[in-house]
Amino acid sequence: VQLVESGGGLVQAGGSLRLSCAASSDDYAIGWFRQAPGKEREGVSCISSRDGSTYYADSVKGRFTISRDNAKNTVYLQMISLKPEDTAVYYCAVKPRCTATIIFGSWGQGTQVTVSS
Repeated sequence: VQLVESGGGLVQAGGSLRLSCAASSDDYAIGWFRQAPGKEREGVSCISSRDGSTYYADSVKGRFTISRDNAKNTVYLQMISLKPEDTAVYYCAVKPRCTATIIFGSWGQGTQVTVSS
């Protein structure tokens, strides 16, 4: 399973972006992850398939919002009040559930988010 991310770009600190993740199914949880240069990939947010429960890393709580449009099989990550430390390549992936530490399939190419100070 490989998903397709889009919506990244260059934005000034305090700006906003909305990332999209085209998924082939709405039967599983979808997680957003990011990897900054020289750092390990980290989980950012996740949305479950069953009840739409959402999860956020502490570093993005209150600034990022995850949502899904099942009719379009698309998951979004709305990011506001962006900070330079949010700069990273962002990936989405299918998970069996949000609390799982594994993903299904392989990583896609991701979408670059660059926040200038």
